[in-house]
Amino acid sequence: MNKLTDLKGIIFDYGGTIDTNSRHWAEVLWEKYQLSGVPVTKEEFREAYVYGERTLAKVPLVKPEHNFLDVLRIKTGLQINYLVENCKLDGSVAVGKSYALNIASACYQYVIDVMKRTRPVVRELSGRYKLVLVSNFYGNIQTILKDFQLYDCFSSIVESSVVGVRKPDPAIYRLGVEAMGYAAENVLVVGDSFSKDIVPAKSVGCKAAWLKGEGWGNEEIDESLPDLIITDLPELLEYIP
Repeated sequence: MNKLTDLKGIIFDYGGTIDTNSRHWAEVLWEKYQLSGVPVTKEEFREAYVYGERTLAKVPLVKPEHNFLDVLRIKTGLQINYLVENCKLDGSVAVGKSYALNIASACYQYVIDVMKRTRPVVRELSGRYKLVLVSNFYGNIQTILKDFQLYDCFSSIVESSVVGVRKPDPAIYRLGVEAMGYAAENVLVVGDSFSKDIVPAKSVGCKAAWLKGEGWGNEEIDESLPDLIITDLPELLEYIP
């Protein structure tokens, strides 16, 4: 693929892009479930994961001051409680082995390690382009970015729980373009989700770089749609002048 030209700004997704470098969070969590020896099937875990995400979308359990370890503890607590309440997991065993806390801590360390690859990319690009973050998050993304030394890289942040619009609604990317202040065709969107990042970004006229990796599955994919496909965030630097 050729280098991307006529760029004035870059919109980054956060979850699955900067923090896991193309791995869907369900896959990261499932890996830690297995390493922690939690005796559930992947299907049972997926049910618990969906329950947790839907709960967090409706109930403000995450507070603005919570860092990412706090978020992970809340998430894993919801998941483990769901598994116990639905008789998929013995409650006394779950408490005795501290499954929720151990999985949260392992996931947090995973992100710290991934950031060693992704943070330098974001920081380098922030010195050359205007950056905006567009993310489905819980109202604490500023705390998360400060926790991982990324807050000063972004001129604006468009967070779903704050603006009242969630991906894949293209409106959230229109807000990102407005915050950028440039024409959509001069803006590159970088994200890991084909349906939640690439499709809506292209629909509002942006260029799009798909960070293709270990996704949730069950997505209809058209690889001719993105302007760029990469599998590792540092690859992005090869295509941006």
